Amino acid sequence: MVMIVIPGEPVAQGRPCFTRTGRAYDPTKSRNYKALVRQFTTQAVTEPPISGPVRCEVKMFRSIQKAGSSKLRAQKAQGVVRPVVKPDVDNVFKAVTDAMKGIVWLDDNQIVEAKIEKFYSDTPRVEVVVEAIKEDKT
Repeated sequence: MVMIVIPGEPVAQGRPCFTRTGRAYDPTKSRNYKALVRQFTTQAVTEPPISGPVRCEVKMFRSIQKAGSSKLRAQKAQGVVRPVVKPDVDNVFKAVTDAMKGIVWLDDNQIVEAKIEKFYSDTPRVEVVVEAIKEDKT
């Protein structure tokens, strides 16, 4: 099992940008976030990449907004009120899992089970837990 924490606000995978000649590339914000994810993943992972099927759990923690009552802020901190604002969980999942390619697993198509959750927190971050799944070869 591999556990990785990426500090900072979660960033969604942006739509690709295109050059005049039609070449696609990642937007700057996505590219920078993926570099941050790779940096923390490389520090956390000491084993070679997993080659079989994997289970991946991603928990994203957004900052609690300053606006709102102290009661609402407390409910957000306790997880009673969950964020229904951007970024979308699937786009953050895509950015994080793409960046881990070749470090945690050979390719993100190896993810056969996933759980994605979004919370508020005073310390914004993304927590990732990856576990290899034993294949039943009977």
